[in-house]
Amino acid sequence: MIKTDTTPMWVFLAFSSIETRKGALILIWSCVLFTLYCLPWVTFASGCEWIAKVFLIDDWSWFAMMLPMLLWYWLSLKWVDKHQGWSNC
Repeated sequence: MIKTDTTPMWVFLAFSSIETRKGALILIWSCVLFTLYCLPWVTFASGCEWIAKVFLIDDWSWFAMMLPMLLWYWLSLKWVDKHQGWSNC
C-alpha cells in the first residue's frame, strides 16, 4: 500500500506491512475463514463428538472479536481501492 498524507491512520494500521492488493485479499479471506471457525459450532451440534474435538471454541467471545476486525480490514480495502493506494508492480 502506498501511504500518502491523506491516508487515514486506521487504514494505514490495517495494511502497514502489506504492499499489494493480493496480499490484502489473502489477509481478508484468512480472517473470514478464522471468523467462521470461531463460531461456537459445539452449541449448534450437540452430541457430535468430532465437532467438539475439531472446533474447540464453545462461546461467542472469539467470534465477537473477529467480526469487527473483518469489517475493519474490508473497509480499509475499500478505502485503498477508492483512492488508488496500491502499488502498480
